[in-house]
Amino acid sequence: MSPREHTGRVSSSHRTGPELVAALERWEALGGTWQVAHRSVDTVTVSMCRCDGGEEAERFTSDARELLSYLGARTSSSPT
Repeated sequence: MSPREHTGRVSSSHRTGPELVAALERWEALGGTWQVAHRSVDTVTVSMCRCDGGEEAERFTSDARELLSYLGARTSSSPT
């Protein structure tokens, strides 16, 4: 899904890296999933999806080093 097709809530990097990492951890703990929608050398766009069907609930873009480190090479919250 391209950013133009996105219909959920979009937020930018107004949250700090640790806040974004905590948000992803909480999202997973509550059963939600996330996917990297786009990644460049210094930014990442993450799509947070609902646990009841995978509908995108939020998308954010950040260049926070803590978030980039947390994500590493992963492309989603799936273990594989």
